[in-house]
Amino acid sequence: MRLLLNILINTLAVIVAAYLLPGIVVDSYGTAVVVAIVLGLVNAFIKPVLIVLTFPVTALTFGLFLFVINALMVLLVAKLVPGFGVRGFWWALLFSLIVSIVVSFLSDVAA
Repeated sequence: MRLLLNILINTLAVIVAAYLLPGIVVDSYGTAVVVAIVLGLVNAFIKPVLIVLTFPVTALTFGLFLFVINALMVLLVAKLVPGFGVRGFWWALLFSLIVSIVVSFLSDVAA
């Protein structure tokens, strides 16, 4: 049940971010669900490897390089999911920030 709630919250966050940012395209609600699931899988399996590999850069930038990693994960998902488009790195960075804020807010409300 908790997994379904997390998928719903992440889907809503993707929809909100796509609505707010003109550089993000989500074709349908079904695409938003797929984006939420794929983004969760990418963050669970690929992101930790990148964090370990880039630890020196992350430490040198006091953790700010994690924003770059988040944007790269969004760009990867845009390549993997048809119907989800990101116009560039900066849009991916803003998308990841907005999704994080919305997920944090909705998770607090749902708890």
